[in-house]
Amino acid sequence: MPVKKGSFVRAIREKLENSLEAKASDQRLPSYLFESKGEVLDIRGDYMLVKWGKVPTPNVWLHSDQLEEFTN
Repeated sequence: MPVKKGSFVRAIREKLENSLEAKASDQRLPSYLFESKGEVLDIRGDYMLVKWGKVPTPNVWLHSDQLEEFTN
Protein backbone atom coordinates (compact mmCIF):
# COMPACT_ATOMS: atom_id res chain seq x y z
CA MET A 1 0.00 0.00 0.00
CA PRO A 2 1.52 3.36 -0.98
CA VAL A 3 2.30 6.01 1.61
CA LYS A 4 -0.31 8.76 1.48
CA LYS A 5 -1.22 11.92 3.34
CA GLY A 6 -1.90 11.08 6.99
CA SER A 7 0.31 7.95 6.94
CA PHE A 8 2.92 7.42 9.63
CA VAL A 9 6.50 7.02 8.41
CA ARG A 10 10.11 6.96 9.51
CA ALA A 11 13.29 7.76 7.63
CA ILE A 12 15.54 5.05 6.18
CA ARG A 13 19.05 5.79 7.47
CA GLU A 14 20.91 4.23 4.52
CA LYS A 15 18.98 6.32 1.99
CA LEU A 16 19.03 9.60 3.91
CA GLU A 17 22.70 9.70 4.95
CA ASN A 18 24.89 11.31 2.25
CA SER A 19 21.81 12.25 0.20
CA LEU A 20 21.38 15.66 -1.41
CA GLU A 21 18.84 16.55 1.31
CA ALA A 22 21.26 15.58 4.10
CA LYS A 23 24.11 17.52 2.50
CA ALA A 24 21.92 20.64 2.30
CA SER A 25 21.58 20.84 6.08
CA ASP A 26 23.24 19.72 9.30
CA GLN A 27 25.04 16.41 8.74
CA ARG A 28 24.17 15.22 12.26
CA LEU A 29 20.84 13.50 11.68
CA PRO A 30 18.78 13.15 14.87
CA SER A 31 17.81 9.65 15.97
CA TYR A 32 14.08 10.45 16.12
CA LEU A 33 14.02 10.52 12.29
CA PHE A 34 14.74 6.79 12.30
CA GLU A 35 13.23 5.63 15.60
CA SER A 36 9.92 7.43 15.99
CA LYS A 37 6.94 7.94 13.73
CA GLY A 38 6.29 11.04 11.71
CA GLU A 39 3.04 11.99 10.00
CA VAL A 40 2.89 12.84 6.30
CA LEU A 41 1.24 16.27 6.06
CA ASP A 42 1.57 16.93 2.34
CA ILE A 43 2.88 15.29 -0.84
CA ARG A 44 4.28 17.17 -3.83
CA GLY A 45 5.74 15.08 -6.60
CA ASP A 46 8.35 12.77 -5.10
CA TYR A 47 8.62 14.71 -1.82
CA MET A 48 6.65 14.40 1.41
CA LEU A 49 6.29 16.96 4.19
CA VAL A 50 6.69 15.10 7.49
CA LYS A 51 5.92 16.24 11.04
CA TRP A 52 7.43 14.44 14.02
CA GLY A 53 4.93 15.21 16.79
CA LYS A 54 6.67 14.08 19.98
CA VAL A 55 9.59 16.48 19.63
CA PRO A 56 9.54 20.25 19.05
CA THR A 57 11.07 20.33 15.56
CA PRO A 58 10.13 21.96 12.28
CA ASN A 59 8.39 19.93 9.59
CA VAL A 60 10.76 18.59 6.93
CA TRP A 61 10.50 17.72 3.23
CA LEU A 62 12.07 14.34 2.39
CA HIS A 63 12.17 12.34 -0.82
CA SER A 64 9.65 9.48 -0.81
CA ASP A 65 12.47 6.94 -1.36
CA GLN A 66 13.95 7.97 1.99
CA LEU A 67 10.80 7.08 3.92
CA GLU A 68 9.07 3.85 4.87
CA GLU A 69 5.74 3.22 6.52
CA PHE A 70 6.07 3.05 10.31
CA THR A 71 5.23 -0.30 11.83
CA ASN A 72 5.49 -1.24 15.49
